[in-house]
Amino acid sequence: MTQSPPTAFDIADMTWPPPPYQPPVPPVTAADGVRRFDGITYATTPGYRPRLLDVQVPAGEGPFPAVVWIHGGGWLDGDRRYPPPTVPAALLHGAVLAAGLALVSIDYRHSLEAPFPAQLHDVKAAIRYVRAFAGDLGIDPDRIGVWGESAGGHLAALAGLVGPADGSDGADGADGVPLEGTQGVGSGETGVVAVVDWYGVSDLVALASHPMPPMPSGAEFPDPYEALLGASAAERPDLARAASPVTYAEGSTPPPPFLLVHGTRDGLVPYSQSEVLAAALKGAGGEVTLQPVDGADHIFLGSPDIVSIVEESVAFLARHLGAGA
Repeated sequence: MTQSPPTAFDIADMTWPPPPYQPPVPPVTAADGVRRFDGITYATTPGYRPRLLDVQVPAGEGPFPAVVWIHGGGWLDGDRRYPPPTVPAALLHGAVLAAGLALVSIDYRHSLEAPFPAQLHDVKAAIRYVRAFAGDLGIDPDRIGVWGESAGGHLAALAGLVGPADGSDGADGADGVPLEGTQGVGSGETGVVAVVDWYGVSDLVALASHPMPPMPSGAEFPDPYEALLGASAAERPDLARAASPVTYAEGSTPPPPFLLVHGTRDGLVPYSQSEVLAAALKGAGGEVTLQPVDGADHIFLGSPDIVSIVEESVAFLARHLGAGA
C-alpha cells in the first residue's frame, strides 16, 4: 500500500535533527487490565541501534511504583524480553505486576557496540525517560527501583550508587570517566529508591585474577571484562575502578537499600563479589541484605526453589517502593 506524503501540518511539526527519543507508543490493554507499552525508543545515537524499553502497568488506578529490569549476558548478549533461562518470564513479570509494581524492561548497548560507560549511560537514560513520561505511563516518578541479573546486576548496582556528583553534565566521575551521560532525555534525576542485584560484579580489579570457566569447544566468546573495558583491567585500571560498584559504595551517603542474591558456588562471578559489595555498603551506613543461594551456580543453576528467590526479591522492592500505598 502506498503511504501518503506528510501533510503541511505534519511537516510544520517536524524538527531537525529529530529528538533522540520517541514519546510512548499507545498502550495495549489485556483482558486482565494490564497495560503494555511495547518497543518504546528511549534513546538514539547515530550509528547504533535504537535503545528500546517495554513497560507493563498493573490494572487499576495509578500512578504505580516501577521496577527497571536490566538483563544479563556478560554485557555482550541478552535481550530486555528474556530473563535468564532458569527464571521464566511469566514468573518474573507476573510476580512484579501482582505486587502492584510497574515493570520497565530495557535494552542497552552491548560492549562490542560501545565499551563502558555506554551501558550505564543507557540505564541512566532509561530512568530519565521513565521520569519524563511518568504521567503518560502511569508511573510514580518518585518511586523507581532497579533490578538486574549478572551484567544487569552490575549495572543496577552502579545505577543505585552513581549520582550526578560522580559524572553528570559532562563532569567526570571516578578516574575521570563521565558516568551520568546525556543519552536520550539529556538531563534529569536518575536516582533510585532500591536496588536488587542478582550475582553481579562489584570489583572488576579484583576479578581480573579470577580465571574464566572454560568455554564449549568451538565457541567464540570474547573475554567479557576486556570487551566491557575495551582493554584488560591491567591495561586500564582506571576504567576498571570506574566500572566497579564498590568504588562508589564506600563513599555514598547513604546508599539506597540493596538486596544482593548470589549462588555460593557461582563459577563465573564468585560469591565473594557480593560479599565485598555488602561490606562496603554496610560501611557507608546503608541497609543491605546479602542472601546466599546455597550450592547454586551462576543464574542460580542447581537451586531447587527459583520461585522463592523471585518472590523475596519482589517483596523487597514492593516494601521499599511502597507498593499499595
